[in-house]
Parts: sequence; C-alpha cells; structure tokens
Amino acid sequence: MSRVGRYLNRRLEVWRTVAVPDGSGGENTALVLQGTVRAKVDQPSPTERLTAAQAGSRHSHDIWLLPTADVQRGDELRGTDRLGQAQVFRVQQVVQPSQPIYSKAFVELIQREGG
Repeated sequence: MSRVGRYLNRRLEVWRTVAVPDGSGGENTALVLQGTVRAKVDQPSPTERLTAAQAGSRHSHDIWLLPTADVQRGDELRGTDRLGQAQVFRVQQVVQPSQPIYSKAFVELIQREGG
C-alpha cells in the first residue's frame, strides 16, 4: 500500500458525467456513480489559496488520494464531514508527484443554496 494510505480517513463517492442513451437513438448526459475512493480532505495552504485566486481558480480544498484512484477533472466527490454534513466537491485538477506515491485533487466545495 502507498505510504499515504494511512492518512486517508474518509470515503468519498466519485460521480462522473457520462453520456447515456435517451431511448430515442440519442444521448443525454448524467452524473453516474463510478465508485468510492479513500481520501483525506484538507484546506489549502495560504500560498495555494493566493495562487489559485490569482489564476481565477475556485480551489477551496485539497483532497489526497491513493495514486491509483480513478478521479478526473470535472468529477464530483461526495461524502460527509466529521459532523455528518453532506459535502460535494467539484474536481478542478488532479496531480501526482514524479514518484506516484499519492494523487492530489484541487477541488471546489459546492455549497447548495439554502445550506
């Protein structure tokens, strides 16, 4: 197991937009559950926040994953926080170091209206 594995204390569902048949020979898009990944959700450092803001990014959290996690830009990661509150994150970017010992997703927390 990767060395980062012991720090991954949450499970998040991976939802991806895929084309699905519409029953009339065409296609629609829908968010489809792809599976579950182990993760650690962190706030970005002040430097990362400043860099993201300067680039116009909506980077609100870092999510650490195993290097084999199938998470891609545009995916939604869904789970609950320590208080049991639902959270939905939209993946902005996924990176790995030159030695793939972890993946790191830069995400935006999507806050639903009224929540």
